[in-house]
Amino acid sequence: METWGEDYLHRETQAYIQIDTGGLGDFQFGLVSGSIDGYVEDMGTEPRFTFTWEGRDEMHPVSGGGWLRPTGDGEAEGMIKIHRGDRSRLKARQPPQQ
Repeated sequence: METWGEDYLHRETQAYIQIDTGGLGDFQFGLVSGSIDGYVEDMGTEPRFTFTWEGRDEMHPVSGGGWLRPTGDGEAEGMIKIHRGDRSRLKARQPPQQ
C-alpha cells in the first residue's frame, strides 16, 4: 500500500484481506479493520471485485470502498479508500497453503 508504510501496515497483525465466494469478507491493516460487502463486475476483458466496507480506525467508525482485480498466480491488485479520507493502491496475494 503506497499511502501507509510497512511499519504501520503490520502494526497489530499481519495485514490481510479475506473475501468469500458470496462477496463478503473482512480486512485489517494497521489500526484499520472492517467488513467487506461486494460483487464481481465485468470491466471489459477483466472481471473486477468492487466493494464497500465499514469498520474502525483506532476505535472510530469509518467506511469506504474499493476494488480488486486478479493479476494471476494467486495475486490481485486494487485500491481501497476511506470515506472523506486517504486512498491507496494495494497488492494482495494468497498465503501459501499449509
